[in-house]
Amino acid sequence: MSKIDDNDDHESEEPEPTGPSRVVVPFAKNGKFPSNAISNAKYNPVTFLPIILYEQFKFFINLYFLIVALSQFVPSLKIGYLSSYVLPLAFVLFVTMSKEALDDISRRRRDAEANKEGYEVVGKADFVRARDLKVGDLVFIKKDQRVPADMILLKSSEANGETFIRTDQLDGETDWKLRIACPLTQSLPNETLSSIQITATAPSKSIHSFLGRISLDSANLPLSIDNTLWANTVLASGHAVGCVIYTGSETRQAMNTSKARAKVGLLELEINGLSKILCICVFLLSLLLVGLSGFRGQWYISIFRFLVLFSSIIPVSLRVNLDLGKSVYAYLIEHDKTIPETIVRTSTIPEDLGRIEYLLTDKTGTLTQNDMELKKIHIGTVSYAGEAMDEVAAYVSGTVQSTRSRRDIGVRVRDLVFALAVCHNVTPVYEDGESSYQAASPDEIAIVKWTESVGLTLAKRDRTSIVLSYAASKAEQSLEILQIFPFSSETKRMGIVARDSERDEIWFFLKGADSVMARIVQKNDWLEEETGNMAREGLRTLVIGRKKLTTEAYNTFLEKYTAASLVLKDRDSEMLRVVSEYLEKDLELLGLTGVEDKLQENVKPSLELLRNAGIKIWMLTGDKVETARCVAVSAKLVPRGQYIHTIAGMTRSEIAYDQLEYLRSKGDCCLLIDGESLALFLDVYRKEFIDVAVTLPAVIACRCSPTQKAEIAKLIKTSTKKRVCCIGDGGNDVSMIQAADVGVGIVGKEGRQASLAADFSILQFCYLTKLLVWHGRNSYKQSAKLAQFIIHRGLIISVAQAVYSISSSFEPLALYQGLLLVGYATIYTMMPVFSMVLDRDVDEDLADMYPELYKELTEGRSLSYLTFFIWVLISVYQGAIIQAIAQILVGLDMSVFERMVSVSFTALFLNELLMVAMEIITWNKIMIATEIVTVGAYIASLPFLGDYFDLHYLITGPFFWKTAVATAAALIPIWLVKVITRRVRPPTYAKVRQR
Repeated sequence: MSKIDDNDDHESEEPEPTGPSRVVVPFAKNGKFPSNAISNAKYNPVTFLPIILYEQFKFFINLYFLIVALSQFVPSLKIGYLSSYVLPLAFVLFVTMSKEALDDISRRRRDAEANKEGYEVVGKADFVRARDLKVGDLVFIKKDQRVPADMILLKSSEANGETFIRTDQLDGETDWKLRIACPLTQSLPNETLSSIQITATAPSKSIHSFLGRISLDSANLPLSIDNTLWANTVLASGHAVGCVIYTGSETRQAMNTSKARAKVGLLELEINGLSKILCICVFLLSLLLVGLSGFRGQWYISIFRFLVLFSSIIPVSLRVNLDLGKSVYAYLIEHDKTIPETIVRTSTIPEDLGRIEYLLTDKTGTLTQNDMELKKIHIGTVSYAGEAMDEVAAYVSGTVQSTRSRRDIGVRVRDLVFALAVCHNVTPVYEDGESSYQAASPDEIAIVKWTESVGLTLAKRDRTSIVLSYAASKAEQSLEILQIFPFSSETKRMGIVARDSERDEIWFFLKGADSVMARIVQKNDWLEEETGNMAREGLRTLVIGRKKLTTEAYNTFLEKYTAASLVLKDRDSEMLRVVSEYLEKDLELLGLTGVEDKLQENVKPSLELLRNAGIKIWMLTGDKVETARCVAVSAKLVPRGQYIHTIAGMTRSEIAYDQLEYLRSKGDCCLLIDGESLALFLDVYRKEFIDVAVTLPAVIACRCSPTQKAEIAKLIKTSTKKRVCCIGDGGNDVSMIQAADVGVGIVGKEGRQASLAADFSILQFCYLTKLLVWHGRNSYKQSAKLAQFIIHRGLIISVAQAVYSISSSFEPLALYQGLLLVGYATIYTMMPVFSMVLDRDVDEDLADMYPELYKELTEGRSLSYLTFFIWVLISVYQGAIIQAIAQILVGLDMSVFERMVSVSFTALFLNELLMVAMEIITWNKIMIATEIVTVGAYIASLPFLGDYFDLHYLITGPFFWKTAVATAAALIPIWLVKVITRRVRPPTYAKVRQR
């Protein structure tokens, strides 16, 4: 059983497979099925190059430079050295292809290790590799060995046929799961298993359900999920023999392994759009220069030559620098000691952490600890909590002084405690002298631990019996398990039929959510009120009932239930119908339990900080309305005093547009809505509902299914075009996390499935504030600055080229060639410019103290059309003034061409380094070192630039003062404007720093 009171533990099971069933016979040829070889490789030798090239050239920048590079193979279009245009693009492609190739080789190596793993197969002398296993093979699995294919468990080393498996690599849950060998085959010798026949449904994605049948001679028994060993689970105890029924791509593991969609950051999309604007500008500039020359001769060739000359306006190094920046941000996040064990699984979107406007969060295990403790019980006339639990223990031990009324209460308390000690799927485990409990739900373990604390201990549990131990008398009581009805998110309840042999009694115990139990238990006047009271205290409630069965009644039920269990079509619904008809009627209401799930550490200040940062928070949970309301208030998701508008229990006829208008008029309020009402609104008023809901500061959706969570994330993304972050801790949150722009997974008690599926993995919810407000801020701000500076670096050299072309009678002649052109964007400017990723506009404590600073990030002001055109104007001015002064002071004659290039290029180089210094807000040693090293590299390279510079001129006085004049003319006006602007209209971060 999973969380009884929370219907969002797993995805709702998919419809039963409609494909043909298969019959599997051991040692026989069972038909043609997929190979069992594992292959997670993204490429093969044939597809590697085409896929890589497609992925790279679908980006406009790379496609543009491919065209420019190819043009240089045409003699009439060739300008300067071919290497100047081919090598930069080749370098970008080489880095990308090398990274992808190494990643794919690593995947292939992991696959090869799994495929080569040897297994003992019944009837074969040698070990069989995992990749060579076939449907129908009988495979011997040892303890701690991986299950290589989907199997039916036929035999276990335990006499009762039980074994445990670990499923964390399949469903992410860390608890052990009990599996049971079929009674027909448990005692058969391996060699005689050829006489069995297994009928299984078509392959399915559902890891939580299975329908099948096993036949031996004239005997038939149903097979369910309890009899399966899915591929990639691990045998946790003993050894077992299983029959392979699905291989390779038909296994549950393979069918649930989908390639995560490639996520592209919002900043990258914005830069791609700006690159297209630059391309248009390059074309218009080329057309203008040719037009001014009178479109003489082969003017169209001249246009293309100008396009090549100005190609550095769209810098090929832009994506390389941005990708390297992402790697730096990922490194800083993973090595931040204040958020230990944080993992960046998608390194392409760290900037989006600084652009989040909507946060969708799970509740259980995310805002709360998923650390359950039973805090309160209610038996109809009296409730027990805190120190009063000692009285419960006294009743169980029989030490309470008896009066008639106390005797009655004592009987009712003991009946409730006994039901709780029996009705569960918890198994005691003893390893290395220590005992513990294993179950699929922390709720159940909390309840069993509580019964132990009041004197009734679960001593032993197997498939057929439960042994309880009374602490006071040291006596043990054994019950025979006749039937178990597991919890599912559809039924929201769990039941068990047990026989007390000593008293010759058969009892049916049932526990579940009040929404379903209210119609199953006998009429009463207190259940609804008390569940509401407990929910308001933030407790997760369970209703417990029982019913005594006669032997005849049970046998009648068993006959119908067995017949239903052999059906392959609609088996689950048919079995549920039989249980409802013969058992789930007029149960005696024993009581109510309230389990507390404590809030995560620092959840309150974290939610308050995120709310102040302008992030709208939606809490999506499977809990009931009152519990969700209580947790939202106690966690400070909803500020004290804020109005909470509740929509729950609505029918289709009650859904009205007026309710949305009322919400719109209220404005600053929180919406609390249940899953059914939400589904109706999305069906009737989908667009109108989302348009109103996204304007509210907080929304709480309770009784919400996993598919609804994912749907909500997608709707917010498409309707607002804003960045959405989803955070959760369980397998039920995976679909929501994958649907988000930024998915964050918490490593919790439900396992690592959410963590593995997420873009970022953290240990606690409070780490999210650091991730967004600090790391997200820095990643976005510095990436935006880096992108604009690289565009400035490319644009300024192109403007210098344009000035030279205009002065040269509009001839498409190259100003800078070869090493100068390549070196300018690499060894001469790359390190100082790239060091800007380490810049910080505010300190970390100020970012936390003033979360309002985060609001500015979501507006995208750091990289906008306004900032872009400001940088374009700066680039045009600096490029034009540097080249113009160099031409005026040195001359334009070809005899002094190398001297003019020496002055203008050196001025460009110094201008770039000094511009970096002007833009840096917080200096560090690395930034200083890059400036010094780059100047040293430039000076050291001068002797090798004899083909471009007049080396003798470099050591003369005129070179120094002319270079200084050009540099000063380019920098001083820009510096003055910046100083005046910051004094007149200082940026917000500057105001904060002054405070």
